[in-house]
Amino acid sequence: MSGAWPGAGGGAGGARPRRRGRLGWVLVLLFVGMPLLELYVLIQVGQVIGAWWTIALLVLASVVGAAIVRREGARAWRALVEALTQGRMPHRELADGALVLIGGTLLLTPGFATDLLGALLVLPLTRPVFRGLLARVVASRLLVVPGGRFPGFPRDAGRPGPVVRGDVVDPDEGPQR
Repeated sequence: MSGAWPGAGGGAGGARPRRRGRLGWVLVLLFVGMPLLELYVLIQVGQVIGAWWTIALLVLASVVGAAIVRREGARAWRALVEALTQGRMPHRELADGALVLIGGTLLLTPGFATDLLGALLVLPLTRPVFRGLLARVVASRLLVVPGGRFPGFPRDAGRPGPVVRGDVVDPDEGPQR
């Protein structure tokens, strides 16, 4: 059998597994739906307040967004450094950093819909909602390994492995005579 998939020798069990279509739809929504929504909103706002005021509002939103991202990014960095110096696992701080990065990218992208979503990701009042959503998405994608053993690790951490006897040599001192 030379198939890339386990059991790829033919028959019902050898068929290549189908990928879920959910990621594909999300990508279509992001790369097709979001620009269409942005164009629609820009046209509507432009018809109400005029083209130059719409452009000025977009520039102002980008400048204010950059200032907010700078402040919240620095705050997230300080929280990460503090968690690491305390010896804590910085899961919350890493999630906040990722959300500020994604939100900052959206705030700097021209458009009112992306600005709204970016602001929701960056602002400290709404970020916990998205942090929980991010945690659920990451947790659903994690591989649970029965027995706590990981591929490539031949033994559990609780069991001692083989003992190798030898001498410790300091590379600066050279061999002992």
